Amino acid sequence: MSSSIENSLFIRAFVGLVLLCASPQSARPETEKGAIEAIAPISAAFCEDMRKHHVLNTGAKLGCDRLRLVKFRYFGFDDNIHDDGEIVVMDAAAPHVLRIFDVLRKMRFPVFKVRPMNEYEGDDDASTRANNTSAFNDRNVSGGSMPSLHAYGLAIDLNPVQNPFLVRTGASLRIDPPAGADYLNRMNKRPGMAEAVVRLFADEGFLIWGGHWHNPIDYQHFQVSRKMAERLVALPPSQAVIDFDRVVDRFRDCQQKYPPDALPNRQCVIQADPAAE
Repeated sequence: MSSSIENSLFIRAFVGLVLLCASPQSARPETEKGAIEAIAPISAAFCEDMRKHHVLNTGAKLGCDRLRLVKFRYFGFDDNIHDDGEIVVMDAAAPHVLRIFDVLRKMRFPVFKVRPMNEYEGDDDASTRANNTSAFNDRNVSGGSMPSLHAYGLAIDLNPVQNPFLVRTGASLRIDPPAGADYLNRMNKRPGMAEAVVRLFADEGFLIWGGHWHNPIDYQHFQVSRKMAERLVALPPSQAVIDFDRVVDRFRDCQQKYPPDALPNRQCVIQADPAAE
């Protein structure tokens, strides 16, 4: 490992340890007051609200101590900058998620809205119908019994209307949300479609895109591998930060061999996290 990567990992681990040691009651312990971009621990009141609205349930994969509330501005479909973006993710991924939305705003990639799942009673269908971009939600995969990667705070659904979930059963095609039917032609590139930012998400550790799946196809969905999610949950918080950052660094180092606008290379994804294949 190069000295530059070692220094990068040390700095990130130190920052992560500082954030994790911050008091849960502090609103924005690591940013100046009044700042819009922030990574904050989940307060006791917000945690209780998550339980009240079925976003966090008994037997959850991780508790509020391992979650972070990421706040940011985003560029909307109305061509205005909005300052109410809020998304809940695992602690180890939070700095990378903040960077994703910072870059999306700077590149003027439109996002319809970004609100915690508390506002939708943990109901994924209600959130997608509202075209809400979201992350943590203690639920199973759609139509299954296995925990979703959203239950780890390590999956993000981006602009569900522009990037619908599709599942075919025989001759029947389910489209979620129904308004996503207008976006089935993925060759017709329009604002807010996920294809434009697959590389950005991969650069920040979200190596798996549901748009590459066969059935179902989940254009809105970005995640890490399940094996990686399980490992991060089991690790102490400071070590989880280091492990997540190592995946990011391995992918970026490999991807440097390709043009800056190239889609994630399959071998680079595997090199970063073999379980992400």
